[in-house]
Amino acid sequence: MLDILYRDEWLIAVDKPSSLLVHRSPIAADAERFAVQLLRDQIGQRVYPAHRLDRGTSGVLLFALNREVAAALGQQFETHTVDKRYVAIVRGYPPESGTIDHPLARLLDPIERSRGRGAGARDDLPEDEERSSSLGTTPSTASAQPALTRFRRLATTELPHAVDRYPTSRYALVELEPESGRRHQLRRHLKHISHPIIGDSSYGKGRHNRLFHTLFGCQRLLLACTRLGLTHPVTRTPLILQAAPAEDFSRVMEALGWHDVLLE
Repeated sequence: MLDILYRDEWLIAVDKPSSLLVHRSPIAADAERFAVQLLRDQIGQRVYPAHRLDRGTSGVLLFALNREVAAALGQQFETHTVDKRYVAIVRGYPPESGTIDHPLARLLDPIERSRGRGAGARDDLPEDEERSSSLGTTPSTASAQPALTRFRRLATTELPHAVDRYPTSRYALVELEPESGRRHQLRRHLKHISHPIIGDSSYGKGRHNRLFHTLFGCQRLLLACTRLGLTHPVTRTPLILQAAPAEDFSRVMEALGWHDVLLE
């Protein structure tokens, strides 16, 4: 069963585990469980995802309980009025804070390429679903679209293990605020500044991913949505939805000495 974070007669939010797809996808034929289906069966009614999270990302996932509310929520996400917060463990020590203002070309999956999608195709839906890494994605020929992410460094650590050319390896915990919602924006932006997310098989560094697997048994993308702040589409009151990092993420944080960081 999915952990329900919030529920009223119009909305429901859950804490999505890593490795769970939001909904069925023809390019992820290996998947048998989907958040939409699980939640529908759990509460006995149809649900409409207001946004999406990558398959490997855990955390706050919001649904509407009817089409009208879903449309109203979608408008907030598309106009970038939802406050989205994530935490991630990255390679190296990024600056204490900063903004990544780096346009991103739209990624086309194999199905879209076969349909001839490219110039003019939209890529402004929030936090697009991760595509199958075995099938891959290709940048479209359309111009890169604006993408902006703000970040803040929360904690650092240095491990006595040589991975690159140095005798030790450095890692940091960061908080991320994506202002836009391009596909794989956070993962691509962190790669762009040379601080890729640990566990990212598409944009990260395999040697660091393998070290975390060896040391901590970690086989997931260390990225979690911890907060959504929005206006309730019906009552028009502020709504804050929060979730602590999942247990498997928290175990890594604790092993790195960061168990109290998010409480500060």
